[in-house]
Amino acid sequence: MATSAGESRKQHSEDMGGTGPSAYLKIGDVARLVGVSPSAIRSWESLGLTRPQRTPSRYRLYSEADVKLLKRARFLRKVRGLNAPAILQVLKREGRAHATSNGAGSIGRRLRQLRLERGLSLAKVAEAVGISVGFVSALERSQMSASVGTLRKLARFYRTNILDFFNPQEPSSRLVPPPLRKVLPAGAGVQMELLAWGNTQMEPHLFLIAPAASSGDSYTHEGEEFLYVLRGELQISVGKQEYRLQAGDSFYFESSEPHHWVNPGRVETSVLWVNTPPTF
Repeated sequence: MATSAGESRKQHSEDMGGTGPSAYLKIGDVARLVGVSPSAIRSWESLGLTRPQRTPSRYRLYSEADVKLLKRARFLRKVRGLNAPAILQVLKREGRAHATSNGAGSIGRRLRQLRLERGLSLAKVAEAVGISVGFVSALERSQMSASVGTLRKLARFYRTNILDFFNPQEPSSRLVPPPLRKVLPAGAGVQMELLAWGNTQMEPHLFLIAPAASSGDSYTHEGEEFLYVLRGELQISVGKQEYRLQAGDSFYFESSEPHHWVNPGRVETSVLWVNTPPTF
């Protein structure tokens, strides 16, 4: 028998030992109210959009304020075509979202760790990478996210790669369901989702790129790249040539050529993007 929202609230209160607010809802109830899937809500949570309370048995509990926030997020995704990082930026400006996303937080901690291990000052890193001291500090404190181009420069400076910023410590299984993907915000409006990690010869990502979002500066690295546009458009420059890709187009190039890209369209672009070897 289906459980009503009221009965669900009652069960939540009992699960909290009789002390939980009656307005709390489980993720299934929230998904129905908001009009998105539970996996989408979990994905938004991983970026810091919401921070639901947990029962002793680890069930997520959402408040009325959480539901309003998620409805706003759904509107920004459906009507304005924004992806999760872009939605987070909008909600931060509106004063609705938390200051830090989980993905950005892990990057900030890792960047600070790399700098301190090498005994470097903020000024030294800023000068080497070509960004301001304030921006380096904001990255380490997870107050801002860096573009793909800037992340690449930081990775090269620290003699590591962007994979290190995902912090993929455990080996991946052959099957990686969407909720278990490792998510890396890469500047305003860009999200990179790692689709496999561990001892691999390829580095597959799902790139979600909001309208007008881009890679930032041009960048280069060793290897080769293949991409397939799943949705939307992508304008990519490789060397001195510029290409405009549509959904269904595939593209290959050598990573040693300077390249940068932007979403020139009005809807979110999603791209299957594969690097080999995994040195990106």
